[in-house]
Amino acid sequence: MSRLAGRVAIVTGAASGIGRASAERFAAEGAAVIVADVARDEGAAVAESIRADGGRAHFVQTDVTREDDIRAMVAAAVEQFGKLDILFNNAGVGRFLPFAELEPADWDRIQTVNLRAVYLGCRHALPALRRNGRGAILNTASQSGLQGQALNQAYCASKAGVVMFTRSLARELASEKIRVNCICPGGTDTPMLRGFAADAAKTPSLTDLAARSPMGRFARPAEIAAAALFLVSDDASYVTGVALPVDGGATA
Repeated sequence: MSRLAGRVAIVTGAASGIGRASAERFAAEGAAVIVADVARDEGAAVAESIRADGGRAHFVQTDVTREDDIRAMVAAAVEQFGKLDILFNNAGVGRFLPFAELEPADWDRIQTVNLRAVYLGCRHALPALRRNGRGAILNTASQSGLQGQALNQAYCASKAGVVMFTRSLARELASEKIRVNCICPGGTDTPMLRGFAADAAKTPSLTDLAARSPMGRFARPAEIAAAALFLVSDDASYVTGVALPVDGGATA
């Protein structure tokens, strides 16, 4: 039996990496999925691929730094599929930088995409979730939100903020049967991670980063998507306020 049959989900940052793997997994489990991403061609291709595999999906070009885009994304879910059951705030950005090179503009962009957009997504999705009398919100935090890392102050701060925002909102919405959790991936083989480590002169190589995991490798996006599926499904019906590490033991 499909674990998300009859559900409608939004996944932000769904054009690649964890977002794409999650959108595809949610659709395979029966959900109708809004594929939301700033990358038009790549996002549209993900939605088309889901439809080609027999799933239901609709692409909405979404810049999560723009409140009007987030408002339109939620409206599209209701217009296309009639309701909203699941919001997965997954879009994110980051880069490794020595603190002396971390400019205010870098700090502001990382906080805006990684933390403010989570707030905005929840703000605009809540009315639709409340109309259902239940719902699930999942936010992407990170191993970096649980553990300090050199060269990564802005990203760590933003993801720690996601963890505490998630816990606070979970307590507030529990009585309304709206669950709020976050997932904390470790190093995952995605375009974003490769972008993080692009400046080889200042950061460890990808090989070195992978070797630091107790499992000796990066996660696959599908492995993170499997954990995301659990948290938004009824299998996690009594789980809220959790920051779930999926990091190969890195924060154990």
